[in-house]
Amino acid sequence: MKILVINAGSSSLKFQLIDMNGEVVIAKGTCGRVGAEIGEFDIKTEKGKFEKEVAMPDHTAAFQVVKEALISGETKVIDSLDEISAIGHRVVQGGSIFKESTLVTDEVIEGIKSLCDLAPLHNPAHIQGINACMDVFGKDVPEVVVFDNAFHSTMPEEAYMFGIPYEYYEKYKIRRYGFHGTSHRYVSAECAKIMGKDIKDLKIITCHLGNGSSITAVKGGKVIDTSMGLTPLDGFIMGTRSGNLDPSVVTFLQEKEGWTPAETSNILNKKSGVFGISGKYSDDRDILKAAAEGDARAELAKKMLWYQIRKYIGQYIAAMQGVDAIVFTGGIGENSQPLRQNICESFGYIGVTFNAEENTKAIKGKGGELSGPDSKVKVYVIPTNEELMIARDTKEIAEKL
Repeated sequence: MKILVINAGSSSLKFQLIDMNGEVVIAKGTCGRVGAEIGEFDIKTEKGKFEKEVAMPDHTAAFQVVKEALISGETKVIDSLDEISAIGHRVVQGGSIFKESTLVTDEVIEGIKSLCDLAPLHNPAHIQGINACMDVFGKDVPEVVVFDNAFHSTMPEEAYMFGIPYEYYEKYKIRRYGFHGTSHRYVSAECAKIMGKDIKDLKIITCHLGNGSSITAVKGGKVIDTSMGLTPLDGFIMGTRSGNLDPSVVTFLQEKEGWTPAETSNILNKKSGVFGISGKYSDDRDILKAAAEGDARAELAKKMLWYQIRKYIGQYIAAMQGVDAIVFTGGIGENSQPLRQNICESFGYIGVTFNAEENTKAIKGKGGELSGPDSKVKVYVIPTNEELMIARDTKEIAEKL
C-alpha cells in the first residue's frame, strides 16, 4: 500500500509518498510560493533531487504539479495514481471536536472549518489542501485527516483549563489544546520500543525542540500535560515566539505602544523569543555561535531557553510523580549537543548520568541514548517522523473501508 502524506500551508504544500511495505519514502518534496506569479517546486527520489520554477496559482495547480512529477518524466516513481491507496493530511487544530484521526467527509470538513478561529493561519490552508486534493485525485481515493492536537486530548480538565471565567470556555472553547501531538506520539511510542517496555508502564517526557517547541508529559501512553496552549505561542521561549507571559505585560504594552490585537500578535509571534532577546538571531546555531564569541544578549537568550526547558521538565516530573525517560526530538533537540548536555547534567540530582560520547554522535538524523548505563532515568535522542505517523493512521483507517 502506498500512502501520500500532505501538509498544506497557505502558500505551500509539502508531500511524501510512502510505501507502507517496509515504510519506505519513495518521494518527498515541496511546492513553494503557491499563489505567486512563479512558484518553486522540488522533489527528491532515489534518483536525486530535482528543482524547477513553475506557476502554481492555487493548491489545485500545485497538486497537478505533484501528480505529474510522480507519474512522468525523470522524477517518475509510480506508473499511475491508481497505485496511491489513500491520502493523509496533517491538520493543526482539531479542537475538542476531533480526538483521533478520521476519514474525510463533508461533515469533517465543516468541523475543521468551524475551528478556523482557533488556527486562522493553518486550518483554512488545510481545507484548501483537502479540497484541491479531491479535485486532482478524485473522491474515490480515501482521504484521512490526522490532527496535531489529538494526542493531547487525554489531558484532564485541571491541566487544560485556564483560570478565566468559565463562560468564555463555554462560549469560545478557550482552553489548552497543545500542538506537535503527532511528533510527541511518535517519539514516545518509539521510546517504549527502545526500552523494551509497554508504554502503559512508563512515564515519559518528550521534548520537541525547534523554531517552535513544546514539551509533553506522557504517563501510561496518555498525555497529562503539554506546554503549548490555546495556540502555539504558549509555553517556553522559542525562535521568534515569546512563550508564556504575565498577561499584564500584554495589556501594559498595548496601552504604552498603542498596539492593535493584530500588531500584538505579530510582535509576540514573530519578533519575540530568542530573536527578541538577542536582537539578531532566531536560529539556535547562530545563537550558540554568537554566545561563544561573547555576544551577551545571545548568551542571555541561550540561558533563558535552557533554563525554561529545565523548568518544564521539572514541572512534569512533579506532575507524573517521577519519570522513566526523557526524549529529545525536533531540529534543536536532535542537533544541539550543548543544550542536551546542559539539560542532562542538570538532572543529576534525580539520578541522570550523561554519556558525552554518545551525545556527540547523535546529530543529523542519528538518534541514540544519552544516559549512562547506571542512569536511573533514561535519556534518548529520537528523530521524529510525523509523516510516517500520519501514513500509519491513514493506512489503518483506509484498510477498514
